[in-house]
Amino acid sequence: MPMNTPDTKNSASVIHRRELLKLTGAGVAAFGAVSISNPFKAKAQNMSKQWDKVFPLSDKIDHEKITFKNRYGITLSGDLYLPKDRAGGRLPALAVGGPFGAVKEQSSGLYAQTMAERGFVALAFDPSYTGESGGEPRNLASPDINTEDFSAAVDYLGLHAAVDRERIGVIGICGWGGMALNAVAADKRVKAVVASTMYDMTRVMSKGYNDSVTPEQRAQTLEQLGRQRWTDAENGAPAYQPPYNDLHGGEAQFLVDYHDYYRTPRGYHARAVNSGNSWTQTTPLSFMNMPILTYIAEISPRPILFIHGEKAHSRYFSETAFAAAAEPKELMIIPGASHTDLYDKVNVIPFDKLTSFFNQHLAA
Repeated sequence: MPMNTPDTKNSASVIHRRELLKLTGAGVAAFGAVSISNPFKAKAQNMSKQWDKVFPLSDKIDHEKITFKNRYGITLSGDLYLPKDRAGGRLPALAVGGPFGAVKEQSSGLYAQTMAERGFVALAFDPSYTGESGGEPRNLASPDINTEDFSAAVDYLGLHAAVDRERIGVIGICGWGGMALNAVAADKRVKAVVASTMYDMTRVMSKGYNDSVTPEQRAQTLEQLGRQRWTDAENGAPAYQPPYNDLHGGEAQFLVDYHDYYRTPRGYHARAVNSGNSWTQTTPLSFMNMPILTYIAEISPRPILFIHGEKAHSRYFSETAFAAAAEPKELMIIPGASHTDLYDKVNVIPFDKLTSFFNQHLAA
């Protein structure tokens, strides 16, 4: 959905959500509407021992809560799903992350559990600084560190007794679709990658939706972000944005869709940034100058599967990434589907295609 129309410009401070557009392009005017404190600034949560996912536990899998460290020494929390009827021998495995601003109890966990039902060891994890994973301050994102989180998940899977380390794939959802592609471009251990309902977060933060941000708007954003650093330094703590996915009326349909997932029983989770929490105000800084899909062609000759909804406002991210990628590659457009339909609608997410794709490319 373009963000450079007069109506959306004027309502940017109201409709801003996880892509942080209030700090980019048309949304810079909303920069002052922030909170110095945030209830989620506490250290990483102790891992919940109860089943607190937004989807039911399958009786076809075994589930374990696990932790592992990334290359920066941050302890990540994950849910490991294994097929209950697994026999002897090592299995193919998948690292699953996303959406941007979500936690493993939401979409990534659903994808991981479903793929475990289909014979894969699957690990859904909370990215650094979010959910039950470590990292201070809370609710911060980084294209470098969050790309590393995928490779750290591959580290963990490759050391697991049930996993064949030569048969590891990756699934990235929404903003973590872009992170997944960036990780796989550099991490040659990964044999196949799926990007579902993908966002390129570096592109949308630096250029706005449909690349609508002008050079003047970009310069203004960077000026304000730099000054916010001084404020944060003076306060000894980062400022946070207003709660994400509140509705005030007049929002574009895709923002209503986000609210319908993150702020209702369908997908709400108290630890998720998008479920009424917020990112740090300066989170966009590291995304502004770091285009993460620069080396997407270097994923070849390993295969990429892009999955996107026909009616998704974000569809152009997958289409342009697909054009830039080298063969083998495939773009699967789901008729009638919106962006968030691919978060949790099991009758829309093409799990049969995911299964056949990974069975083919992670074959023994």
